[in-house]
Amino acid sequence: MRLSSRLPQGFEPNALSAALARLRSEGRELLDLTVSNPTHCGFTYPEAELRAALAQPAVLSYDPDPLGSRSAREAIAAHHGHGLRAEDLLLTASTSEGYALLFKLLGDPGDEVLVPSPSYPLFDWLARLEGLIARPVLSYFHDRWHLDVGAFAAAVTSRTRAIVVVNPNNPTGQFLSKTEWGELTGLCARKGLALLVDEVFMDYPLQPTPDRLGTVLTDPDPPCPVFLLSGLSKVAALPQLKLGWIAVRGPGATEHKAALAFLADQYLSVSAPVQAAAPTLLTLASGIREQVLSRLRANLATLDTALAAHPRLSRLPVEGGWSVLLRRPAVDADEACALRLLESVSTLVHPGSFFDLPGDGHLVLSLLAPQNQFQEGLDRIFPQV
Repeated sequence: MRLSSRLPQGFEPNALSAALARLRSEGRELLDLTVSNPTHCGFTYPEAELRAALAQPAVLSYDPDPLGSRSAREAIAAHHGHGLRAEDLLLTASTSEGYALLFKLLGDPGDEVLVPSPSYPLFDWLARLEGLIARPVLSYFHDRWHLDVGAFAAAVTSRTRAIVVVNPNNPTGQFLSKTEWGELTGLCARKGLALLVDEVFMDYPLQPTPDRLGTVLTDPDPPCPVFLLSGLSKVAALPQLKLGWIAVRGPGATEHKAALAFLADQYLSVSAPVQAAAPTLLTLASGIREQVLSRLRANLATLDTALAAHPRLSRLPVEGGWSVLLRRPAVDADEACALRLLESVSTLVHPGSFFDLPGDGHLVLSLLAPQNQFQEGLDRIFPQV
């Protein structure tokens, strides 16, 4: 039987994943500088309150609404502010599911979405699984990363349906500027495109920058359809409680929300317990985020201290998010370097090539690791990179 052409031709792991699995099977103790799961990073969660939120009587009731429960949507709207209303929101089981619904909404098989590069590699597969094509558009680095809006304009074809941006970007960490936002929304309005904005890392600013837009919700009346995505995975550092959402603004918002509700009604994938707990979870989220933000800033300071003793190494500016880009001499390919570090010093890092960073000479580190592990990881890898 032939499988769908939307799937990969094979499911063999890449070289780094294969080496990681082998070393783990051999019992090797590894230090992970790619960790992105906050529940494995030693943060203190308000356990009693979380358990109580998930044990409310309402979790035993099933009263589905394609948009999601109103109480959850009201809590999310209050979290975001900027005039967002419960009526503007649709709940999903994750931001990945949110992308899947939006790609169904906006495109037919063979249509395209434009995605900045470097960025998170999942977009290619999320689009492909919906029959769409994700076309990368190179960003450029000049003191900081910048979207090349002219390159986006040049990449638009008759099959282009939307532009996807991440604010702040993962892994480069740059926030959208007000200038970029005006240019992007103007381009989308002229070309009849939607603009999808992933703001899962919005609550984790690390470096002030001039002309920063902040959240796209600061623009109450964009000239093109805008769909904002976020979720509890980052907002509350609770990836195990699967809840994401889409906020809808701009021309055609009423029609778009009705169509999204129709799509969501075919799945009704968001569980009742997490919707019932959402108002409490969002109330508790600020205390968890403060711990995460403190860890990110501490690890970034640790990295800067370590770099001062290794002048051949540097980092790129990181304005927000959970990752940092380490720049090194390109004496070998990024993936070869990551494999070498895994084998020789039992430390996992991500090669820049995984995120389509141009050329060689970049490693991607998570700032989320416990501080002592982060310091030990730097001590291990810096003499080797």
